[in-house]
Amino acid sequence: MIRIGILGYGNLGRGVEAAIKKNPDTELVAVYTRRDPSALKLATEGVAVKSAAELESGSEPIDVLIICGGSATDLPKMTPKYAALYNVIDSFDTHANIPVHFANVDAASKQAGKVGVISCGWDPGMFSLSRVYASAVLPDGRDYTFWGKGVSQGHSDAVRRIDGVLDCRQYTIPVPEALDKVRSGSDPELSTREKHTRECFVVAEEGADLARIENEIKTMPNYFADYDTTVHFISADEMKANHSGLPHGGSVIYSGTTSDGTKHVIEYSLKLDSNPEFTGSVLVACARAAVRLNAEGVSGAKTILDLPPACLSAKSPEELRAHLL
Repeated sequence: MIRIGILGYGNLGRGVEAAIKKNPDTELVAVYTRRDPSALKLATEGVAVKSAAELESGSEPIDVLIICGGSATDLPKMTPKYAALYNVIDSFDTHANIPVHFANVDAASKQAGKVGVISCGWDPGMFSLSRVYASAVLPDGRDYTFWGKGVSQGHSDAVRRIDGVLDCRQYTIPVPEALDKVRSGSDPELSTREKHTRECFVVAEEGADLARIENEIKTMPNYFADYDTTVHFISADEMKANHSGLPHGGSVIYSGTTSDGTKHVIEYSLKLDSNPEFTGSVLVACARAAVRLNAEGVSGAKTILDLPPACLSAKSPEELRAHLL
C-alpha cells in the first residue's frame, strides 16, 4: 500500500481524498492542515487530522505528501520546503513560472534523496502529454490549447487573495470562432486574447473598493492581463445558488503534415463534472509513480513528462501489455 498524506483540505484536498478511495493500492494516512485540526471533519473515517507543523519533523509515516495549496503564493514556498523531507506532489499551474519552481524543487528533493513531481493535473498534466505526443509524431505542425468553459481553481484562488474579496468563481471560455478555425485545419495565427475570454463572479466585503478590485483582477500578470476579462460583483447567496459547482474541461488540437498536401488533426478533449476531483485523480496517479521511482533510487524534481506511463498505473506490466497495449 502507498501511504499518502494530504496537506490542505480544500476543494483539491477533498478531490485527492475521493481519488484515494478509488485506488486500492493507496491509503490515506493523515490530512495536515494550517487550520485548527479539530475543526476539520473528513469524509474518510479513522484518518488522523494533524497540524501542518508536524510535517517538519520529517518522520511522518507517509510515503508521499500531496500538497493541495494554491499556485499564487502557497506552492512556490511549500513544495520546496517539504521536498526536503518527503516525496511530494503538487499541481502548480502558473505555466510561465514552472522552470523556476522546478529548479527550486529539484534542488531540495535531490539533496534529500526524494522525488518531487510538480505541475500534475490536466493542464499542466494530461494536456501536456497530449501536446508532446502529437508534436513527436507530427513534428511539422502546431498545437492549440483551449480551456473551458469551466471554473479555474487557480485563477479563482488568485482572485480570492485580493484584499476585499470574500469569494470568487472564474470561468475560462473558449472563443467559438477560434475553435472553428483550428478544427478546420487552417492553422490560424491566434493571440492569447483571441482564443479565450475570462469571466469572474466576485463576492466582495461590504464597503470594499470595487473599482480597485476589478482593476487588480484585470491587470494581474500571468492570470488576467492578457485576456478580455469581465468582472461581476454578486452576493454570497447568488454565488451559492448559481456557482457552487466546479466543472471544467477543454481540448488540445494539433494539426500537422506528413507530406505535401497530407494533413492530420489530432484532438484530445476533457469534459469534467468536477475539476478538483479529476485533478486529484491525476495527483494520486503521479504519487504512485513518485513512490515507485524513489524506491528505484531516483531523486529530484519531475513533471508528468518525465514519468513512464506504466509507473502511473496500478495495473501490473503484464496486465498493461495484455489489455491496454
